[in-house]
Amino acid sequence: MKSLAKKLTSTFLGPVPISRDRTLAISERLTAVTSLTSSIEYITHQRQIRRGGLNDWTIARGMHAASTRPTRRILDAVGHPRTTQALHIARIAAGAALLAPGNARWRGAANMFLGLSNAALYPRHRYGTDGSDQVSSFVQTAAGMARLSTQPAVQDALLWYVALQANLSYLVSGWVKLLGQPWRDGSALNGIMRTRTYGHEGLWKLTNRYPVPSRYLAHGVLALECLFPVAYLKGGALARPIMASAAAFHVANGYFMGLGRFITAFEAMHPMVAYTSAPKSHPAVAGRDDRALTATASMAAIGITIAGFLAAMRRMRATDPWPHGRALTTRHGNELHYNERVSDNETAPVLVFGTGMTSTAEHFGWITEKLVEDSDYGIITYSRAGYGPSKHRSPAPYSLQESVDDLVDLVRGAVDEGRDVYLVGHSLGGELARRAARELGDRVNGVIYLDSSHPEELNRSKQQKESAERLKDGLNMFTRSLRAGMGAMLVRPRWVHNLPAEVRSRAFAQYADSRLWRAGMREWDATERDFKSFEGDLPSVGGHALVLSAQRTVDRDPEQLLMHNELAAAHRGDGRIVRNSVLEGADHDTMLTDARLGTDVGRRILDFLHEVEAKEGGAGRSGSGAEGNKSEEAR
Repeated sequence: MKSLAKKLTSTFLGPVPISRDRTLAISERLTAVTSLTSSIEYITHQRQIRRGGLNDWTIARGMHAASTRPTRRILDAVGHPRTTQALHIARIAAGAALLAPGNARWRGAANMFLGLSNAALYPRHRYGTDGSDQVSSFVQTAAGMARLSTQPAVQDALLWYVALQANLSYLVSGWVKLLGQPWRDGSALNGIMRTRTYGHEGLWKLTNRYPVPSRYLAHGVLALECLFPVAYLKGGALARPIMASAAAFHVANGYFMGLGRFITAFEAMHPMVAYTSAPKSHPAVAGRDDRALTATASMAAIGITIAGFLAAMRRMRATDPWPHGRALTTRHGNELHYNERVSDNETAPVLVFGTGMTSTAEHFGWITEKLVEDSDYGIITYSRAGYGPSKHRSPAPYSLQESVDDLVDLVRGAVDEGRDVYLVGHSLGGELARRAARELGDRVNGVIYLDSSHPEELNRSKQQKESAERLKDGLNMFTRSLRAGMGAMLVRPRWVHNLPAEVRSRAFAQYADSRLWRAGMREWDATERDFKSFEGDLPSVGGHALVLSAQRTVDRDPEQLLMHNELAAAHRGDGRIVRNSVLEGADHDTMLTDARLGTDVGRRILDFLHEVEAKEGGAGRSGSGAEGNKSEEAR
C-alpha cells in the first residue's frame, strides 16, 4: 500500500527534470507547429488581407502614420501582398524543417527567422492573432539565440528569460482577473461562453445548468494563474500538477474558444519552466546556471525602489497647491483648494468650473485660456475633495450631496456678494452644478453644461448602463495597480499631450496617482446609487443655461441628446436665455482637451455670456471700453 501511494505521489507530484538540449528541442518544435499553422491559415484566408478585409493594409497602415519614414517604408514593403505571401511560404518551410530531428546550429537561424518575421508581420495581421503569435515570437527568438550560442551560461540565461516571462504572463493575467467582479463571484466563465467571438453554446448551457461547478471551475482557473509560481517551491514539488493544469486549461481554450494556436504557443514555454524549476541537484539539470534569476531579483528590487520613489514624487506634485491658489474648509470639514483669476472689473461675473469624475482642473486649460485672452471675467477652477491638493476629511459616508454642499460653500466663501456667478460643469460636474444652482438661488446667474451627466442616464440609456457595468472594474483595477507602484510604467496618454504645455506635468501627476482614482471610486459608488434611484422630472432651475453636447456622445447614444434637452428645458421660463447645441467632431473628453475644440467651447461660452449681458442691459459686461472693442473685433 505504501509503495502504491509512493508511486502515485511520484506520478502526480514532483519536478519535471529535462535537460537543456531536450528543453530547446521541445520548445522549438511546439513553436514551429504554431508558426506553421498560422502561416497556412493566413495563406488560405487571403480575403482577410485583401481590400475590405479584416487586415486590409491600405487601412491598417494608417495606424503607423506617426512612425518614422524608414519604418513606414519597411512596413509597406512587408505589407505588400507578394511580400506577405513570400514570407509565409518561407515560414512554412522553416517550420517544417524544425520539426525534423537533430540539434544542428542551423536550427537557431531558423528559429530566429521565424521569430523576427513574425514580429515584422504583426502589423500586417494585427487583428486575429490573439496573443499566440506574440508568445511564439519571443520563444522562438530566445530559442534561436540559445541555439546559436556555444556558452551554456548564455543558454541558461535565455531559458530563464522565457521561464520568467511564462510565470509573469500567468501571474499578471490572474491578478488582473482577480480585480474583476465576474471572476471573483465565479460568473466569468458563463459570461465568456455566451459571447459571439469566444463563446461555445454547449458549454454555456452546461454552466447555466450547473452553476456551482461552473463557479468552482472559474475559481480554479483564477487560482492556477495567480499561484503559478508555486511550481518552484520545494524543488518543484508542485511543478507536475501546475503544468498539467495549465496544459489542460490551454487545450480547453483551444476547443471551446477556438484558440487552437494557444495550445502550442503557451505550451512551448512549459519546457523552460520544467527545466528551471527542477532542483539543481538533479542529474538532468546538472551545471545549470541560475545567475539570471539572481540578476532578475536584483533588478526587480531596484525597480520597486525606483517605482516607490517616483510614486512619492508624483504624490507630492499631485497634491502641491497652485502657486497663487487658495484653500477653503467646507461644512463637511473638507479642504478645497482653488485657483482664482481675479478680475479688475469688480462687477464682472465669476465662472466657477467643476470637473468630471476622475478629471483634473487642468482639463479646462484651453477653455480658461480663451476666456483669459478675450475677457476679464473672474475664473475659479477647483479640485473636489480627494482630487489634487484638496483633502477629503468628512467622517460621514460619502454622497453626491456632500460635493454639492462643498461647491455651494466654495461659491459663498470665494465670490463676493453682488457678483454674478456662472457654474460651469463637465460630465458629473454639470450635474453637481445643476444641484448647487438650486441651492444658491439668485447667487447663480446661469449654468453652463459641458456634455453633462443626467441623473436618469443609468435608467434610460442602454449604452450608459452597459458602460457602467465595466467602469467600476476599470476604476478598481487602476486604483490597485497604482497603489502597487505600477504608476512608474505609465506613459503620458495623448490627452495629456494635448493640454496646454504649462499644465501637462500637473495633470499627469494626478492621473498617475492613486488618490484621483480612489476619489473616483468613491464618487462612482455614490453616483450609481443616486442615479439609479432617481425618479420623475428634473425640477426647475433658476438662471440662464448653455448646454453643449459632444457630437460623438449623442451620435452613439441619441438618448443623451434628449436628456441634454431636458437639462435646458429645466431652465426655461421668466425670460431666461437658454441655448443648447452640439459641438461637431468632439467626444466627451476632446471637447476639453483638444486645442481647437476647447477654444471653440470657450468662444461659445463668451458668446452666451455676452448675449445674457446684452439682454440684462450690459451690467457686468466684460471687456468694456478699448479692451471690449478689441475683443469684439477679434471675434
